[in-house]
Amino acid sequence: MKHETLLKALQLNSEEKGVSTGQKWSGSGDLISSHTPIDGSFLAKVSTTTVTDYEAVIQSAESAFEEFRKMPAPARGELVRQYGEKLREHKSHLGQLVSLEMGKSLQEGLGEVQEMIDICDFAVGLSRQLHGFTMHSERPGHRMYEQYHPLGVVGIISAFNFPVAVWSWNVALAWICGNVCVWKPSEKVPLCANACQKLMAEVLKENNLPEGISSVINGGADVGKWLAEDHRVALVSATGSTRMGKNVAQRVAARLGKSLLELGGNNAVIVTPEADLDIAMRAAVFGAVGTCGQRCTSTRRLIVHEKVYDQVRDRLAAAYQKIQIGDPLDQSNHMGPLIDTDAVKMYTNALNAASTQGGSFLVKGGVLSGEAYSSGCYVKPAIVEIDHDADIVHQETFAPILYLLKYSGGVEQAIAIQNEVKQGLSSSIISNNILETEAFLSHWGSDCGIANVNIGTSGAEIGGAFGGEKETGGGRESGSDAWKAYMRRQTNTINYSSKLPLAQGIKFDL
Repeated sequence: MKHETLLKALQLNSEEKGVSTGQKWSGSGDLISSHTPIDGSFLAKVSTTTVTDYEAVIQSAESAFEEFRKMPAPARGELVRQYGEKLREHKSHLGQLVSLEMGKSLQEGLGEVQEMIDICDFAVGLSRQLHGFTMHSERPGHRMYEQYHPLGVVGIISAFNFPVAVWSWNVALAWICGNVCVWKPSEKVPLCANACQKLMAEVLKENNLPEGISSVINGGADVGKWLAEDHRVALVSATGSTRMGKNVAQRVAARLGKSLLELGGNNAVIVTPEADLDIAMRAAVFGAVGTCGQRCTSTRRLIVHEKVYDQVRDRLAAAYQKIQIGDPLDQSNHMGPLIDTDAVKMYTNALNAASTQGGSFLVKGGVLSGEAYSSGCYVKPAIVEIDHDADIVHQETFAPILYLLKYSGGVEQAIAIQNEVKQGLSSSIISNNILETEAFLSHWGSDCGIANVNIGTSGAEIGGAFGGEKETGGGRESGSDAWKAYMRRQTNTINYSSKLPLAQGIKFDL
């Protein structure tokens, strides 16, 4: 009954249409069921997208783009501002839904909605700053400049771990740039997407704007494939595993489309002899167990110098004894469940692999049982002491497993250990030695898209561009100048003279 009250507050039903072209909802495909990983109880069924449904969505989006692209950017910013206000009104309910459907703590669910609000605020200001550049021409009586134009239809494929925030990072910027968006959320959290879309539908209706500015298509990998292969979709922004991202990238590249990829992370915190260990503990523990280890920026590896290794080891073991695991809607708990039983299998497989590859368990993990953990999705956070070159250490496991690694040389050795994995999203160093921190931030230091000093690997602010290198995909979302990914760049040359000189001094006389 409590679930039903929450769903009703967000205009959700026990049987949801899973295809939206603005205000119109349909969906004639198979039904997928959403269950909460908290106790396994049923939430709702959502219809999936058929090829016919998909075609209607794209046509609606294309039609909306013809009108939306002509609106002044500040007017589009006003649309985003109004959506931000809707989110403020519904923050509590939407944050609860994120926790209910995904399983992260209520504080993190509310924080995710706050990220949505923050990016809306950022985008509103940005809508008056979509600047180009001017440059001097070598030809007399000429001037040159660059400007940016909207791309058209932007496809957004999002992952289960951030059911609403990552979509908002993309859509807020894409909208103020003049694009229309088609969202394919993870099939594991369809209700969160429907709730967001229904709030946006209200804004579109209140402003008498085309419905296709914002659309949702629900379903599995086949629906994502349609987006990736559709030449009418100018940009595909995909967040998820490296395997998924490579598949999307190949399909988009085959038609010479644009892709923006936010993929796997295997993030490390370096703790040097001159670290503040209080800060190191707080950063490492939250980074490792926050969202039950299911963030792309979760701390997977803790690289600790031998001089402070024993202290860090003992303090970590003591801190993990205090972690409360249970219903994420109970704010006394630090950790909720993994997303589903498939994730639990991945977790147990990783622990088994660590054991066979020479790992020693400082904090032994395991699957929790009992009435409070009836969904079968609750696990214990684990800490494994292991060599940095073990195969399992180089893999991303979306679970609360922390690999404790020791180094004995200078900071260069620690940086080399950090950089040896294929992923390159987030990184951190804990040190009060400016020589070490500056080396970490130098061009030969961290090879990640995010490099932090005296904070952890997770918890990025929307003001900075978010993304990583190597198998993380190279995309950038959210702040800074990430908006440029959603626009096409154009160079313009204007001749205001009565002659037509050619560049490079070329002569062409008739």
